[in-house]
Amino acid sequence: MACAGSIEELSELSGQDLSNLELHRPYVDGITWEVEIDGKTGTMRRVPEVIDVWFDSGAMPLAQWHYPFENHDMFESQYPADYICEAVDQTRGWFYSLHAISTMLNEQVSFKNVICLGHILGSDGKKMSKSRPETFVAPWDVLNTSGADAFRWYMFTAAPPGESRMLSEALIEDVVKSFYLTLWNVFSFFTTYASLDGFDPAQNPVPLAERDALDRWVIGELNLLVQRVTDAYEDYDAPGATRPIEEFVDDLSNWYIRRSRRRFWKG
Repeated sequence: MACAGSIEELSELSGQDLSNLELHRPYVDGITWEVEIDGKTGTMRRVPEVIDVWFDSGAMPLAQWHYPFENHDMFESQYPADYICEAVDQTRGWFYSLHAISTMLNEQVSFKNVICLGHILGSDGKKMSKSRPETFVAPWDVLNTSGADAFRWYMFTAAPPGESRMLSEALIEDVVKSFYLTLWNVFSFFTTYASLDGFDPAQNPVPLAERDALDRWVIGELNLLVQRVTDAYEDYDAPGATRPIEEFVDDLSNWYIRRSRRRFWKG
């Protein structure tokens, strides 16, 4: 038996120039060489088995940079990864194999944080599957109807990443109605009256102490929002970084603008 650790070593063993060899089957199966052991001649051939494909996925941090043969600086600057993200199915797959290979080779973890995603459930509360078309939601139908932004926003806010969540076109449409249209109406209201008044926020700003109480309140809420979202992102907390934005937009529309309309119209 012989275990070649590189194309260069395989070239030496086989006596061939394999610098352009495609290392996958069936190409590598054709590489053989003769050996003599205890006075007997035989042919060395690749074993018929293939290693578990999760080994390939676990070797990704090294393989993507062809490490350790090159790109040492690039590899070392990105290893271990700050975070990885995949579905809960990968607990015994990619999540495990990344750490297993990293521990074997370097005696350390392969990533610092992980966002584990739960399953997508159909409207019946069961795991969505193409084998049950009555519960399957075609992504392009949602994108064409409600848009990618609403689709993405629902995924962030519906549940913590590791928990399962139901998905339907109606749920995505609710995001459009309850969040995106509200946000758009706030923006439309502002641009309409700012344009009428020729408002330029860079010119002659009113000192904070002289501003209306509602103005100071909404500025305080905005700064609190920035802090909350930043802290959530630092903790890889997707709902904690998105749900407060929904709350802020709701307050902005239903409290700040509603209570300030007469003041804006007066100008």
